[in-house]
Formats: sequence, C-alpha cells, structure tokens
Amino acid sequence: MTLDLFAGVPVSDYARSLAWYERLLGSSPSFLASPTEAVWELAEHRNVYIEERSGGVGHALITIFIDDFDEQLASIDARGLEPEQFETYDNGVRKATFRDPDGNQIGFGGAPVGS
Repeated sequence: MTLDLFAGVPVSDYARSLAWYERLLGSSPSFLASPTEAVWELAEHRNVYIEERSGGVGHALITIFIDDFDEQLASIDARGLEPEQFETYDNGVRKATFRDPDGNQIGFGGAPVGS
C-alpha cells in the first residue's frame, strides 16, 4: 500500500502563521502553493500545509511521529517554542503538543526512551 498524506491547517493570519510554522518545523516551506498557502514536505509524499481562511481556524489536530523525538524537541526549543503539554502514555510513547497562534494543535510523538 502506498501512503500519501496532505494534512492542512487553516490559519487566520498567513504571515504570522508562516513564521511560527517555520520555527516549529525548522525550515522554510518546501513550496508555496498560493499567496496564502505554504507546504512542508516532512517525508516523501507526507506533507503538512497551512492555508489562510476566513473561518474554521483553530481546530486542527495533527500528530507527527518521529524517530528522533528528543533531538527534534531540543531543536524546536532552540528556536524558541515550548510544548504546551507533554505526555507519556502507559506504553511509554511520548507526545509533545504545541499550539499555533490560532490554537491549532500540532503534536510530535516518539517511541519510549531506549526503544
């Protein structure tokens, strides 16, 4: 099975959100789809994008699972963002949740330490 992902996050202020997501994701967008839409390719065929919209902002819920959880969080911290919430589930999986300026929830999940 081939898996492609194109997950969107509606935002109210494109310029403000673009700057925030560049800090969160650690890079400029992979491409600009329109004057108010930016796309990051996180892995081959797996994309997250922001798009300015007049309504419906603040309700996105995205979790990105990564191998280098601790390194990624340290990198995000160095860019001046801190998670709003940090959880460790019963199975040891860890999750750090960030909220963008509109309240959209972007989480990073990682395997237990030592696995």
